[in-house]
Amino acid sequence: MVNEKLTKYIEEHTTPESELLYKLDRETHLKTFYPRMLSGNTQGKFLEMISCMIRPEAILEIGTFTGYSAICLSRGLTETGVLHTIEINPEIQNISEKYIKMTDYSQKIKRYIGNALEVIPTIDETFDLVFIDADKENYLSYYKLVYDKVCPGGFILADNALWGGKVIQEINNSDKETRGILEFNDFIQNDNRVENVLVSLRDGIMMIRKKE
Repeated sequence: MVNEKLTKYIEEHTTPESELLYKLDRETHLKTFYPRMLSGNTQGKFLEMISCMIRPEAILEIGTFTGYSAICLSRGLTETGVLHTIEINPEIQNISEKYIKMTDYSQKIKRYIGNALEVIPTIDETFDLVFIDADKENYLSYYKLVYDKVCPGGFILADNALWGGKVIQEINNSDKETRGILEFNDFIQNDNRVENVLVSLRDGIMMIRKKE
């Protein structure tokens, strides 16, 4: 979380997004109620670079939204790699499907529509990389579901780990999303099975590495 001028400076010193991602960004802003849920260029490029460094054979994404992050993450897949991405809202499926089909990675991206808590157990796969970016009150549940599916030395990334700064503010009992993030962050910090760092990129990304 940085001020507006620094954010602009960061954006100006990050490789620009492709024309396809630019069009996806624009359509997301025009046709969805919460376009801020989209990763955007700086975070998208960060996810792409992490994926390219790891060279994963299998990625799991929880929360497709309109497909921006899925496209970015898929760029680091091995030649035979697959990205599994889950979205609960069928009404935005047409946007993600449209743009994913326009990429060179469309055959490597497997899409699921449904509740991730129900879908994840049906995926018989071991993942090198997991990206969590869905309903915040279930972050810890997602983590517990995927942990045994992550290979030793594998990575889990969780978006919105700073949740607009609410993690350091007083919250009310009805704020389930902030409580979900706080519970998740605290659990990760005290989980001796992993190493973690909370990166202040955009709205915060909790980076978790499963110990070997």
